[in-house]
Amino acid sequence: MLIKKYAAIDIGSNAIRLLITTIIEQYDSETKFKKTSLIRVPIRLGDDVFKLGLVSDDNYNRMEDSMKAFKLLMKVHNVSKYRACATSAMREAKNGKNITEKIKKSTGIGIEIINGNEEAKIIALTDLKKYLVHDKTFLYVDVGGGSTELTIYSKRKSVLSKSFKIGTVRLINELVPDSIWNQMKLWIKEHTKKYNQITLLGTGGNINSTYKFSGTKLGKPLSYHYLKKYFRTVESFSYEERISKLNMNLDRADVILPALNIYISAMKWSGSKEIYVPKIGLSDGIIRSLYQNK
Repeated sequence: MLIKKYAAIDIGSNAIRLLITTIIEQYDSETKFKKTSLIRVPIRLGDDVFKLGLVSDDNYNRMEDSMKAFKLLMKVHNVSKYRACATSAMREAKNGKNITEKIKKSTGIGIEIINGNEEAKIIALTDLKKYLVHDKTFLYVDVGGGSTELTIYSKRKSVLSKSFKIGTVRLINELVPDSIWNQMKLWIKEHTKKYNQITLLGTGGNINSTYKFSGTKLGKPLSYHYLKKYFRTVESFSYEERISKLNMNLDRADVILPALNIYISAMKWSGSKEIYVPKIGLSDGIIRSLYQNK
């Protein structure tokens, strides 16, 4: 038996995450990936970038402190390999490259700024394939703080992918014009109309939170009607009540509604009646990418 630990750092528009995974290899058995530790730091880089075009000094300092802490955590966990990826906010930040260079110098952690297509490819390396069956066509929807990644899967193969600058942090700051919504609507309608039936696969912190709240048995989908009902329920509570009565994190309570709106819209435009929620994300894909390239 061979046991090792890999780590993934996901620098998103709404939060920064460190996932440490224990990988267990055993002769004549399938390799196991066991999540050992997940740390989420609510540094909302998108608030800076989508409004001002760059990461502020305050958020840079918080980001640098997070990387120093992550490096120590990886050390005490005896992590043998890691990969750090930054997405939408860092892609658009005018000082994004300068920040990665400064963090590399001060912490030793190298950060890759990846595009939307690369993000979708990394996520596709995860257990997503377990949900893909030959007789179904899926529209995969990954909602982040700065962008939404869409992929159509048919006969277990990726057919087409597209990234749209529609994310929860952009939406709460009213930075998504109707034209972008229309582009996504037309893309979904155009590329799903030839299939008889579409099923959604949804990933992201907000749909995971919704799934957990629903109490649905693991592996079972949520219905379109349930999402609409849950949206109305959340909408009836104030921001403070979502925190106190629905037990949401501070940085979840304000983005949950725009996130649900994206999933509901994707279901409506594709004619999907249900959505499966695999508990995976970019961090899981990063771990798999490290394992494949070992």
